[in-house]
Amino acid sequence: MKHGKSYLENAKLVDRTKLYDPEEALELVQKTATAKFDETIEIAIRLGVNPRNADQQVRGAVVLPHGTGKTVKVLVIAKGEKAKEAEEAGADFVGAEDMITKIQSENWFDFDVCVTTPDMMGLVGRLGRVLGPKGLMPNPKSGTVTMDVSKAVKDIKAGKVEYRLDKAAIIHVPVGKKSFGTEKLNDNLTTLMDAIVKAKPAAAKGTYLRSVVLSSTMGPGVRVNGTKF
Repeated sequence: MKHGKSYLENAKLVDRTKLYDPEEALELVQKTATAKFDETIEIAIRLGVNPRNADQQVRGAVVLPHGTGKTVKVLVIAKGEKAKEAEEAGADFVGAEDMITKIQSENWFDFDVCVTTPDMMGLVGRLGRVLGPKGLMPNPKSGTVTMDVSKAVKDIKAGKVEYRLDKAAIIHVPVGKKSFGTEKLNDNLTTLMDAIVKAKPAAAKGTYLRSVVLSSTMGPGVRVNGTKF
């Protein structure tokens, strides 16, 4: 991969052989985020689990205390009183069969998170092929299949993020924006890492946090000392 001049200059500030303490790593990531826009700070965590084993899955959701800095569009698929609750909670789009038809016929995906009630999953299940690959399929483990749609919408709007393993046993999650500053980013990071550590499967053996790397949208990766979590 070829990198630009700015990236290469910023990469010189990072000691690739060093494991930085979390706050020090966050300060360095912000220093190397020199793009003209407010870069997202993301963490990549490689876990010592086998994602192919059902008993070693790591998946869940957590509300970051300072949010992600991103405006999240929420679609709620529900009927009656639950649809009304979703509207009052601030959902961007609310509907039932009409929304399912819109997604199927118009290829409409102008939302970031889809929430539904358990009674609607029979219909929403038809969208699995299109929502699944985009990471938009509602799931009870992430709190997006629930009767408490009001809480779900409010949590998502407040900065709830989902974490899940990919095929390489890595979790990628945004922890905020450069403009947040070290203190707020550190609060978000600590909250996220606490949740992931607590989610360690009983079947996982050996080192759980294999590697932890922080980076900005356009900046180099900074390795973090996982033992600090």
